[in-house]
Amino acid sequence: MRSLVHDREETPMPDHRRLGRELNLFDTDPLIGAGLPYWLPDGAVVRHTLEEYIREVERLAGYRHVYSPVIGKRELYEISGHWSHYSEDMFPPMDLGGEQVVLRPSLCPHHAVIYRSRAHSYRELPLRMAELGGMYRSELSGVLGGLTRVRAIQLNDAHIFCTLDQVAAEAGAALELIGRAYRALGIEPTRYRLSLPGAGGKYVAAPELWRRSTALLTEVLDSSGLPYEAAEGEAAFYGPKIDVQVTDHGGRESTLSTVQVDFHQPEQFDLHYIGADGAKHRPVMVHRSIIGSVERAVAHLIEQHGGAFPAWLAPTQLAVLPVSEDELPQAEALVDRCVRAGLRAELGGPERGTLGARIREARLAPYQAVIGAREAAAGTVALRLRDGRRPEPLPADELLARIAGLVAARSTELWAPAPA
Repeated sequence: MRSLVHDREETPMPDHRRLGRELNLFDTDPLIGAGLPYWLPDGAVVRHTLEEYIREVERLAGYRHVYSPVIGKRELYEISGHWSHYSEDMFPPMDLGGEQVVLRPSLCPHHAVIYRSRAHSYRELPLRMAELGGMYRSELSGVLGGLTRVRAIQLNDAHIFCTLDQVAAEAGAALELIGRAYRALGIEPTRYRLSLPGAGGKYVAAPELWRRSTALLTEVLDSSGLPYEAAEGEAAFYGPKIDVQVTDHGGRESTLSTVQVDFHQPEQFDLHYIGADGAKHRPVMVHRSIIGSVERAVAHLIEQHGGAFPAWLAPTQLAVLPVSEDELPQAEALVDRCVRAGLRAELGGPERGTLGARIREARLAPYQAVIGAREAAAGTVALRLRDGRRPEPLPADELLARIAGLVAARSTELWAPAPA
């Protein structure tokens, strides 16, 4: 088996918990509870932008989005196998009208029920169902930390219902989507892992299904050309996984994204489709998550970029800085134009200190638009980039068009030459 050796910079990444609080992205409160962070306005912008990006990536890849409840009857999880294999990580059942309901630990049982609510033909497959949905894990207090281990999770999840001969292509396409998202977000994976079952009774006892699932995922990894390692004891209880691993500032490794092949739940929920022969056939369920939980993804992005997010993801994309009160009207007008153009702009007026102090305060904004007397008279803007570069002053219309183009393309570059 091949292995991935990833050279990381010697400089350690900053702790997302410290940065998250310093940059007013998220926080916690004992009254709300451990492992239940809340998002402040700037953090909510990052989260919302990330979620919208993922929804659009999925839409273009042929996924249809659904919403499903965050609770379900205990019977639902007994059928799926979560209750017998995973109940120690679930919150206790709640009695409701003579029934027991449970905060869901996973979205897949709900998606299986949605699939079986309608008849399906082989012509509809693969059917790609996606959701950014909440789920809940009863994590022990000792393992909770910042956004990386939480009890209330917003998961970027999807399930592909397909025929057996479509599995490898769908799993491979999911792996490609993960790579594309990582490039847009500036994420460097540490390694790829083929997660297999280990000793113990936490796995579904179905040797043939495990063999078939493992063979399919191995084929996908070999075809991708990505180096990977096999790891026993890391599989889901119902099947093997491809896990994409990342490393935090302290050198701790965790799974961010995953692709799984599942023969178990289609059997448990008696899922089927009508084949070309007119008979019922069992679909295969491919689980995949491009960025995993939104919480863990944002935690990693905070550390990866030190709070200096790519321009398309930054809470404030353009800081508008008038030199004095005299340029304040032009600065306010520019902020208004930015907002109407879909950009996130913030006014840093003279009341907030000297120009130098305001420039330092806005150091993490990708762009700083300085407007002095000369720029106000000429209708131009002097631009400062976060990396220290200073392009030639530009008319406001051209400046906004250039920035909006980079943001729309979700580029990791701060600036690009003017088009010829």
